[in-house]
Amino acid sequence: MPVKPATHRPHAHTTKRHQAPEQQRSTSAQRGYGYKWQKARKGFLAKHPLCVHCQLQDKVTAATDVDHIIPHRGDMVLFWDRDNWQGLCHACHSTKTASEDGGFGNQRPRGSE
Repeated sequence: MPVKPATHRPHAHTTKRHQAPEQQRSTSAQRGYGYKWQKARKGFLAKHPLCVHCQLQDKVTAATDVDHIIPHRGDMVLFWDRDNWQGLCHACHSTKTASEDGGFGNQRPRGSE
């Protein structure tokens, strides 16, 4: 009778570098994006309805995301500083975040700015 060949099972991820990005980050609520943020975000977007980056290119696009101009990197004082917020459309926010983090899903370590 034929014998079924063994199935290859790669080793488990052992270092932080090899973990999936979702395993490296805490939850959104733990990072400050809970109910209080959702309320503040909604109010900010009501007062600032257009994407700042698109406006600079003479385009009119609705802002859907509140961006921290200077990344807060866990600093809750900077996180809640409304002078550090701007409204961006999702495309502009994704592009900006990717360039700051070194690519989609890749976060730069602290102190590498």
